[in-house]
Amino acid sequence: MTFASFIERFPEYRSTASIDALRAAEYARLGQQGQCYLDYTGGSLYSENQIARHLDMLRDSVFGNPQSANPTSTAMTDLVERARRFVLECFRAEDYYLVFTQNASAALRLIGEAYPFSPTTGYLAAADNHNSVNGIREFAQRNNAPIAYAPLTTPGLRLDLDALDNALAASTKGLFAFPAQSNFSGVKHPLEIIERAHAQRWDVLLDAAAFVPTNRLDLSKVSPDFVTISFYKIFGYPTGVGALLIRRPAFEKLQRPWFAGGTVNFASVRAKAHVLSKNEAAFEDGTLNYLSIPAVEIGLRHIESIGIETIGLRVKCLTAWLLEELLALRHTNGRAMVRIYGPETVKDRGGTITLNLYDPHGHLLDYRRVEELAGQEKISLRTGCFCNPGAGETAEGLTEQDMRAGYALGDEINLQSFLRLMQSSGANKSAGAIRASLGLVSNFDDAARFLTFVESFKDQTRLAIGEVSFDIDSCRVIRDGS
Repeated sequence: MTFASFIERFPEYRSTASIDALRAAEYARLGQQGQCYLDYTGGSLYSENQIARHLDMLRDSVFGNPQSANPTSTAMTDLVERARRFVLECFRAEDYYLVFTQNASAALRLIGEAYPFSPTTGYLAAADNHNSVNGIREFAQRNNAPIAYAPLTTPGLRLDLDALDNALAASTKGLFAFPAQSNFSGVKHPLEIIERAHAQRWDVLLDAAAFVPTNRLDLSKVSPDFVTISFYKIFGYPTGVGALLIRRPAFEKLQRPWFAGGTVNFASVRAKAHVLSKNEAAFEDGTLNYLSIPAVEIGLRHIESIGIETIGLRVKCLTAWLLEELLALRHTNGRAMVRIYGPETVKDRGGTITLNLYDPHGHLLDYRRVEELAGQEKISLRTGCFCNPGAGETAEGLTEQDMRAGYALGDEINLQSFLRLMQSSGANKSAGAIRASLGLVSNFDDAARFLTFVESFKDQTRLAIGEVSFDIDSCRVIRDGS
């Protein structure tokens, strides 16, 4: 488990050495505080330079609300529009409008409420989707639209392409939604299915939030109708700014159900009428997070200076090594210590590794206790369902009967109460897992430190590990998050 042996297996990692220098210069706080950060799928880390450049911009200028023509407003408008143009350039999205939103979830809601669902215009979603994508079905149901899910295969948790083709061939067309990369398993679903869906006359919504931090998305080569992004997942700062990219031919299909300040060219109380603004302005409700938007360009230029391919290669090497080492772990009696959810190699997968641990008798270890112990070692993991119930249910073999038993608990149902229900049933199924995700400035020491931590559970029974000592319910919203 030495760096030398790692390099012998993954010599291409050496070509990413520039990130080590960057980490030492711009992310020194990680080493200074002894932090092992393994939650990049939850959010990336920002560099010192990003903060300094944004602070200099704010300190040296006077900026006003851009919804005016006065000098401070005009100065701010220029920076917002410059950032918009730069985002479009980065994604090679000449045929798209860019709507700035609060985050990817806000972008998804815009699509859900504006898409023309009807009894003849349905919603098809991959079973592997974030809840913010699953939530679109509520808009579809409100309009009596057919709803269907495209299933996953096991154990790889990849889209069942034959089943998907059958669903796309159905007589009812509409909106098909899938993630470019799973926030649960790290699976990269093939972007080629965008054109397969288009060929069957479906509009396509691509959730790119987990994909773009380590992969290039070139919208001149693939053409989903709608794309959603959260910038903090790419470069950490700022939070509170996301994007909805709308392909121009698809724009006219959207029907806004309301208007707000900033989205209208003219509105009247007496006439009870309004005229929406043109293009992306019709979707940017209220006042934009205008002081933060220029920091998006700073962040993207930071990533550009490193090279997204360099980041992706480093993450691929570390992920491959960690998967191999985790799967090789055994208790003294020969039982496997680790179960990986999703692909066990780096073929068509990213740096998100979701797993559970088992004791020498094959009993599932409580992931909540594992996270607590990791925290004591200053290792930042994420546990829970990661707001992706479809992938989790498929991974654990949870049935509709299991889920309905959970809903029978009424208002008391949450992830923790459902976990207790599954444990009491003797099914040895989990309602959650442990997620370690690699990203922007991950290094070998991070991966090795996590492996050493997992190795510490060798031959320990679930009783020996002990009970969770913190208040689970107080952490529920965070722990079950994306």
